[in-house]
Amino acid sequence: MEKQKIIFIINPISGVVKKNCIEDQISKYLDKAKYDYLIFRTEYAKHAIELAKKAVDEKADIIVAVGGDGSVNEIVNGIKGSDIKLAIIPLGSGNGLARFLKIPLQVKEAIQLINLGKTQSIDTISINETEFVSIAGLGFDALVAKKFAKYHKRGFWSYFKIATQEYQTYRPKKYTLHINGEVITCRALMIVFANSDQFGYNTAIAPDAKIDDGLMDVCIVKKIPMYQTPFFIHLLFLKQLDKTSYIDIIKTKEVSIERKKNRVVNIDGEPIKLTQNLNVKVNHLALKVIVP
Repeated sequence: MEKQKIIFIINPISGVVKKNCIEDQISKYLDKAKYDYLIFRTEYAKHAIELAKKAVDEKADIIVAVGGDGSVNEIVNGIKGSDIKLAIIPLGSGNGLARFLKIPLQVKEAIQLINLGKTQSIDTISINETEFVSIAGLGFDALVAKKFAKYHKRGFWSYFKIATQEYQTYRPKKYTLHINGEVITCRALMIVFANSDQFGYNTAIAPDAKIDDGLMDVCIVKKIPMYQTPFFIHLLFLKQLDKTSYIDIIKTKEVSIERKKNRVVNIDGEPIKLTQNLNVKVNHLALKVIVP
């Protein structure tokens, strides 16, 4: 049987886990009777996109994101339109997609999963020309992602600290949505486009989201009074956020958004500045991922 070609792309600065020994673990646990492999490390922002495109050109069978949701996102944008399979060794901060797909968070187990080679076809979502796999968000969500990207520490508590500091003074923004034949104008704390249920850190913004149903969950979140935020956070972790009156969730294949300014959008945990008007649409079963 001919060996498959597998490319590992390591983001050395993602998350809080050191990656000094990751090459040794790949060598130790990867089934080398089944795979020939190469390892690359990213050296700058968007480098993973370039490396992923190169892997497609070189006819790789599998590309492995060794990092977090941002690393996954760059690789997905590098391989879109190809038949290459995605695998994940989740070493980021939130690891939202890996948690949703139940990919092990331990390196050994994640590599052993790759050895088994079971795949699932999942949806991706395009927001203008950029694709994402898990979550994109406007408003407060994007502001926190922007602050977090510049913060000196990674991890949940850094994210939580930033969100807490910014929440009191944040003023909801006005949005116009064209969705399912309707026009909705609203002021929202944030609008989230969910392909999976995961914000990361095992918190669920859209508890009923499915990653292969051809639909996204558009979550319109109102600003919650400060005294109710502990309850709101509790529901995030319980995956019951849809039970509160402060969020409306609409399932759709496509939505267009009008906003007043070009602003940052949180795309799979990374802040990316996009144009004033946005078109968001589902690409049904566009990506093959190695899963349990």
